[in-house]
Amino acid sequence: MNTYVKPLALRPAPSVDVPEVAMVMAAGLGKRMRPLTATRPKPLVEVAGKPLIDHALDRLEAAGVKKVVVNVHYLADALEAHVGKRRGPMKIVISDEREQLLETGGGLVKAMPELDADPFLSVNSDNLWVDGPVDSMKLLAANWDDARMDALLLLVPLARAHCHGGRGDFHMGPTGALRRRRANGVAPFVFTGIQLVSKRLFEGELPEGPFSTNILWDRAIDSGRLYGTVHQGLWFDVGQPQSIRRAEDILAAA
Repeated sequence: MNTYVKPLALRPAPSVDVPEVAMVMAAGLGKRMRPLTATRPKPLVEVAGKPLIDHALDRLEAAGVKKVVVNVHYLADALEAHVGKRRGPMKIVISDEREQLLETGGGLVKAMPELDADPFLSVNSDNLWVDGPVDSMKLLAANWDDARMDALLLLVPLARAHCHGGRGDFHMGPTGALRRRRANGVAPFVFTGIQLVSKRLFEGELPEGPFSTNILWDRAIDSGRLYGTVHQGLWFDVGQPQSIRRAEDILAAA
């Protein structure tokens, strides 16, 4: 007997509800962005006249997010002061990792008491995106299926991953289910740093201290619960100083 699987939504209804809580990962050391990060944290590096973290926060606020948790570690005082100056309806809460950098997985675990929504959004602050015909947060929300997903990743085709030097991250099946790129292979999709996550992803035994979200994704892949949907606009991996000018040129021409 065949089981019906809801097809991926390419153009979500305008009324789709976006989760009101998000995490912005902003605690990294920014080593690849040196020397720009010698005196400022990477999220405060400017692209197109605006710090990277403000690009992310503005997109989240425009999508209807009401509360954002921002983790801090490297030059934390500067980053905390910057986000504290923002004015608007969106509440910003700091998750303090000054004593120990916890990586992506550990950072989410530490922030969990403040992530009072299920599912919630998680965004890396060193990626910059521009929405295409639909808001990417609404695209994720429209494709979320709580019965079969523990995480839904926003992906971009490798050919459209601007400033990205990798060989892709994932293969995606017709239902959106993901599997990893093989070692030394190439995969057609790159993770944008944006995902919709259920707290189920964090159930069971977890590593103590710092650990990568990749550990949780692998577990979800093994149980058939990691999915993806494709970003329809521009996306930039702003990981190195030379990426800034290239991203700005593409944005100016768009």
